[in-house]
Amino acid sequence: MKIENTIKATETGAGDTSVSAAKSAPKASGTMISGEGVQLSAQLQALEKRLASGEAFNAARVEEIKQAISEGRFVVNPEKVADALLETVRDLIRGRQG
Repeated sequence: MKIENTIKATETGAGDTSVSAAKSAPKASGTMISGEGVQLSAQLQALEKRLASGEAFNAARVEEIKQAISEGRFVVNPEKVADALLETVRDLIRGRQG
């Protein structure tokens, strides 16, 4: 299974980055644009807070997993992967219906 990073950042000058995915993405259901104000979904608001606080991912955990893979200690739980995949499909189906 391939995991893609769907958040795209663009360079805006002296090393600052800004998330441009929300600006260029089509409107999702539940997103309301009124005049100059934008109302974001709860999930997007939580993601925005995590990005602002620098908690996009746990670098130490990533290194730990890389080390386990290189040493052959990393074990994939196929049931957990299948459950997460099915939940993703359910979310996608719900998104198309609403």
